[in-house]
Amino acid sequence: MRRPADNDPFALERRRVASAFDAASGQYDAGARVQATVRAELLERLLELRLEPRTILDLGAGTGVATRELKRRFPKALVVAVDLAPGMLEVAARRSSWWRPFRRVVGDAYQLPFRNRAFDLVFSNLMFQWCDNLQDSFAEVRRVLAPTGRLLLSTFGPDTLTELRQSWAAAGDGANHVSRFLDLHDVGDALVRAGLVEPVLDVDRIELRYDAALDLMRDLKSIGARNATVGRSRGLTSRRRLAAVVGAYENHRRNGKLPATYEVVYASAWGSDAAPDDFVARPSNAPGEVHIDVEAIGRSNRPSSPK
Repeated sequence: MRRPADNDPFALERRRVASAFDAASGQYDAGARVQATVRAELLERLLELRLEPRTILDLGAGTGVATRELKRRFPKALVVAVDLAPGMLEVAARRSSWWRPFRRVVGDAYQLPFRNRAFDLVFSNLMFQWCDNLQDSFAEVRRVLAPTGRLLLSTFGPDTLTELRQSWAAAGDGANHVSRFLDLHDVGDALVRAGLVEPVLDVDRIELRYDAALDLMRDLKSIGARNATVGRSRGLTSRRRLAAVVGAYENHRRNGKLPATYEVVYASAWGSDAAPDDFVARPSNAPGEVHIDVEAIGRSNRPSSPK
């Protein structure tokens, strides 16, 4: 599993990310309102592309809601759900049926366990904000994407949870309490540097409204969106500091409600017909790495793992 970058307080600890989503898998769908809204939009955009993929990767599939829909839309395609958290894929298994089955594989976006050019479509809904080096993760997508294949993704932009970020800053402990999110230009640059072709990007905003700041914090915890940055506070938040955050958030109240802003970046790009190793960010036979053919993935209800 990828190690956090040195000296970057916003670098993410991958094991903590996996653990948080694993623990949240049972109640994730009930709290994932933004994720559901963005997923619906991303699937709608997929219709506009008029693709007929034979192999599909749902990267960061979570509980498999989008995976099931991808299989419904493309019943003849081999559809594979990949997630860092095994618990998410255990929930996803309930959405895979004998007449419309999809495969599930535990895997990391930085080191996907598939051979070069394995997929015609890579679909990813709100996963890449959990990758602190987009170029490396996009390079892996580029490696497993067929030259004529398409990447379609959503991720969060820098104004996401800006009210919460400002409120923690006002409380003044100097630690990170909200992850860093990259803007549209950074996402586009990373796609190009990774070797993906003709990227198209745009931005939208979603605003949820809450009665209390603690309700937002509970929602984030319920879906596993916990602080996994290296620079996070390592101790328990005191009641006094939490009260200060809640008080600061009250400055954002409008018409009796507290807003929670989400900036959503949508992007698509094509694969490349250049040699796969031209853009791979790591050796193609890295130590401990296992590559599998998607056709070889078993039919068990248990998510498979290359480990």
